[in-house]
Amino acid sequence: MFKTLEPQQPDALLAVMAAYAADPDPDKVDLGVGVYRDASGVTPVMSAVRKAEQRILDEQVTKAYVGAGGNRPFAAFIEELTLGALHPARAAGRVVTLQTPGGCGAVRLAADLIQRARPGTRVFVSDPTWPNHRPLVSGAGLGVDGYPYYDPASGVLGFEGMLGALERLPAGDVVLLQASCHNPTGQDLAPAQWEQLAELLARRQLLPLMDLAYQGLGDGLDADAAPIRMLAERLPEVLIAVSCSKNFGLYRERVGAVIGVTGDRATAGIVMNHLQILARRMYSMPPDHGAAIVATIAQDPALKAEWLAELEAMRIRVGTIRARLAEALAAEFGHDRFGFIRGQRGMFSLLGLPPAAVAALAADHHVYVAGDSRINVAGLPEARIERVARAIRAVAG
Repeated sequence: MFKTLEPQQPDALLAVMAAYAADPDPDKVDLGVGVYRDASGVTPVMSAVRKAEQRILDEQVTKAYVGAGGNRPFAAFIEELTLGALHPARAAGRVVTLQTPGGCGAVRLAADLIQRARPGTRVFVSDPTWPNHRPLVSGAGLGVDGYPYYDPASGVLGFEGMLGALERLPAGDVVLLQASCHNPTGQDLAPAQWEQLAELLARRQLLPLMDLAYQGLGDGLDADAAPIRMLAERLPEVLIAVSCSKNFGLYRERVGAVIGVTGDRATAGIVMNHLQILARRMYSMPPDHGAAIVATIAQDPALKAEWLAELEAMRIRVGTIRARLAEALAAEFGHDRFGFIRGQRGMFSLLGLPPAAVAALAADHHVYVAGDSRINVAGLPEARIERVARAIRAVAG
């Protein structure tokens, strides 16, 4: 059977990871892998997470399945964290939430739900987006296309081009949108732009599929979720994929959820029924450990306060590194070519360097970034900011 398989192109980021691991230089810098790192270069286990995990180990009495819907206290907390405690859609019973294996599992389950509800629907993703968005969506049998989002040469969001492209879509198509800090460019829509986009989505009858993976790392938990809450209030239907990898540091635990905002209470029940059936057919039951950690933190005021403080410290640190890198680059270049880094949010930024410059960063300066010149700002040690700025100046021409 397997003789028919043809070799596939390996994941480009995995190749960057392998090259970094093989580099013996003690001063090498990894800005490719999208994980938060502290000042010592470690992706830490948050203190609140460690305490919650120990409590689970001490008190948990069974490893029985949690059911296709997942850990229900976890789901309730994620729904409240995303939409707010008093959101009118929640009050009206229009919202359902199902635990998934990570944010990727949530995107795929949402895509399967769309395919079941309206086979052949097209989903439009931003250019650029994450490499896994297109295969996750197309794997469900949906058509995938793109819409303009960003000009890497200027570091400017192409909002008018984005609106123009979405304006031409027929009713019923789906637009995958990334909430705060999630686009690999590091560039978010401004509040006024979200307002314009909401009006367009409502008028053109387009369904937004929101991908939320960095809540709390931009401007704070509530501010980062504000566009989603606004869309869920103004539109009859919204799908939201949520990840806990970044804001709880639970990368390897694969903790996520899919939230469906529907037109009425009866439809919400039907959507939950279909999500559970789809989940059951795809992976049967979700893993519980990571979700139990989040639920434990949510239900303990002291642990929740500790988690919030840790998350805020992470947010501030990333913003500080952004500012310092922008300053170092301005000093090296003698102008503010990379000033957009300072004004962006979250862990990522797109430098706009050509492939040859990216290759030279690794070969000549031992600085590893993604092939499209995306950098993980949160992976940059403070002590090496100036060195990285000098390397970028050397290869940028």
